[in-house]
Parts: sequence; C-alpha cells; structure tokens
Amino acid sequence: MKHRATAFKKDLQYYKFCAYGFLKNLRLFEPFIMLFFLENGLTFLQIGGLYSIREITRNVFEIPAGIIADSLGRRRTMIWSFTFYIMSFLIFYFAKSYTVFIAAMVFFSLGDAFRTGTHKAMIFDYLRIHGWENQKVTYYGLTHSWSQMGSALSALISATFVFITGSFRWIFLVSVVPYLLDLILMSTYPKILDGATSALSRKQIARTFKKVFLDFLKSFTNSRLLKAIGNMSVYTGYYKAAKDYLQPVLQTFALSVPVFLVMKNRERESIIIGVIYFIIYLITSFTSRRAGRFSDLFGKLNLPLNITLLVGLSAGALSGLFYHFELFALSIILYIFIYVVENLRKPIAVSYISEAGNKNILASVLSAESQAEAIFAAILAPLIGYVADQISLGYSIFAVSAFLVILSPLFLLRKKVWNQTSKT
Repeated sequence: MKHRATAFKKDLQYYKFCAYGFLKNLRLFEPFIMLFFLENGLTFLQIGGLYSIREITRNVFEIPAGIIADSLGRRRTMIWSFTFYIMSFLIFYFAKSYTVFIAAMVFFSLGDAFRTGTHKAMIFDYLRIHGWENQKVTYYGLTHSWSQMGSALSALISATFVFITGSFRWIFLVSVVPYLLDLILMSTYPKILDGATSALSRKQIARTFKKVFLDFLKSFTNSRLLKAIGNMSVYTGYYKAAKDYLQPVLQTFALSVPVFLVMKNRERESIIIGVIYFIIYLITSFTSRRAGRFSDLFGKLNLPLNITLLVGLSAGALSGLFYHFELFALSIILYIFIYVVENLRKPIAVSYISEAGNKNILASVLSAESQAEAIFAAILAPLIGYVADQISLGYSIFAVSAFLVILSPLFLLRKKVWNQTSKT
C-alpha cells in the first residue's frame, strides 16, 4: 500500500506538531557552537568531552524520563524539558570556564532526555487514535520537515546577530524566546496525548513504574527490534558526534575564498556559514518531506535504511579526505550529505521501530533507541576530537567514518520484517 498524504487530515493538532518542531529548532547557537567553544580556548578533545557529557547525561536520564512520560503524563514531561533547555541557554550565555560549560551542557542534556521519544510517542498516539497508523512515515516526515525549516531560519537569524554584534555569545540569550513559546504551546496539547497516567499516590506510582519497566524489558526480547535500534542509532550517533565539525570546515573555507574582502573575518564567517546552513536545512526539510515517497520505492523499510547508512558514512569519509587535501568545496558538499541522510532516514527509522514496540510504552522504547544513539555519540565525539588535535581535523573525520563503514555489516538489516502497512 502506498503512503498518501491526503489519507490523514491536517487539523489543528497537525499544525501544532509542526509549530513545535519549528520553534524547537530555532536554536540560534547551533551553526556556531563549535566556533564559540574554540573561541573560548577549548581544544577539539575538550569539545568532544562536552559532547560526550551531553550524551552520557542524556543516556542516564532518558529511560526514566520516558517512563515518567508514559506513567505521569507526556505534556508535563515536555514542559519540564523546555524549562531545562532555557536554563541551559542562560548558563551558556554567562559561561567563561570549562566547568560552567559542563554545567550548561548537563542542563541541555536534561532537556533532551525529557523530550526525546516523548513527543514522537504523542504523534504516533495521535495517529493511532485517528486510525492513521499506516501514514507514519509521511506524517512524521511532514511534521519533521518543519523542524528543518526552523533550523534554516535559525541559521539566517543567528548569522545576522553574529554579523551585527561580532559575538557568538548573544545567540544563546536570543534562543530563550522560541523555547518559551514552545513551552506555552505544549500546555495547549489535548490531555488525551498524555497517554496512560497514574494517580498521584505513592503506591499507584510505584505499581505504574513497575508495570511500565517490566513491559519495557519485555519489549527488548524482540531481536528484530534490537537490530532496528542498532541500525538507526549507529548513524544518528555518528551524526550527532560529527555534524558540528562542519563549522571549522566552513570557517576555513570562508577565509580562503576571495569574497567580501572588505569585511572583517568574523563578518565574512557569519555570512558564509549562515547562508550555507540555511541551504543545508532547506535541503533537509525537502528531504524529510520526501521520506515517505522514498520509502515507497522499496518493498521493505530495511532496504532504504541499509542504503542510507552506507551512503552517509561513505560521504563522511570522502569529505574528511577532501578536507585533508584542502579541497574545501568538495568537502563541504559531501559533508552536507551527512545531514541529508540523517533527515531522510529519521522518519523511516522511527516508523520502522514503532511497528515492533508495545504501543503503551512507545515513549520508553523510543527513549531506549536514543540511549543507543547516546552511547555511539559519547564514544565517537571525543575520539574525533582527540585525533583532530593529534593529527588533523580532515584525517580524523576520514578515519572515524571509514572505520564505521568497515563495521557497517554488523548493523545491516538482512531479515525480512514488517512492511509499511503492517499493524500491531
């Protein structure tokens, strides 16, 4: 059965889901965060350490956060998430030392832990309630594309602030505004999306936690689900660890091309980096919208997941190689593939995984998938940083990407599983 966008209704909640992603991705600091760290005297290894702390903290709190969401209400969990994010942005704005950067990253991780998996579960619950489950890839792809539109606009806004102020620091403070709006938006979600909730009594909460946790453990006796989680998480973990290294690549490119020569270096960097990130996120938004059509080209969802895994990792390896030999334009083009592949895979992979899990504990299962992502990212981020400090950034990206290509047969989905139309 083919996915048809017209099979579901674009009602008010659909637009709320889109608005959530749009506002959530107005993270003005993202196109410049690694340059901000480098400007503050951090080494690539120290930056990788911060990313590792982010992933480990998220790893520790993510499953409890998923269980809290399934047990006590998803909307309340999401509101706490945005509160943690806002605290993180404020700490980053005032941070001067590595210790304070760690504190900011911990609060950011808590925000991620309470959000990841929870909102996806709300979307899939909404589709289940309305009988639109066979539209997972298309529906999630469309709503996720608005996240990329938010990122695209964010790149232009942040570049403007950096151009005017000459500082990366202010963009953390401005990022508070869209997150306050998202916090308010979350309070307007219908109560039915809270999922199964328990009464506020100690015994009832304990029983609910026990049931959810046992169901969660039981779901992981499914070997097909574990294989799917591995396929999705290895690439997303790689993406999270490697994506921001595009920024020093762009910075080098910006200073090497003979344009805007009358401007200061910071002004040239802000224009070129902002425009390229804007283009990247327009492309990824388009890609996310076409995820459903892309998956329809294959008989089973495991095939596009396998293909994109190999394409994304190979593009990263070639990008690092070209950067090492100072072929910056080619390096940037291939680096963009890392972003494109992640956003093409994400709607397909989330739908693929959701088909295997118990619908009552979907937030917990999706949070567990993010746990695996966090493990990969926590290992890869400092590894990339260490090799970059010791040899070069280009060689580091090439070596890590090529190593994952060699390991990729371990994560390929060979067995026949469910297809797009299967229901559980």
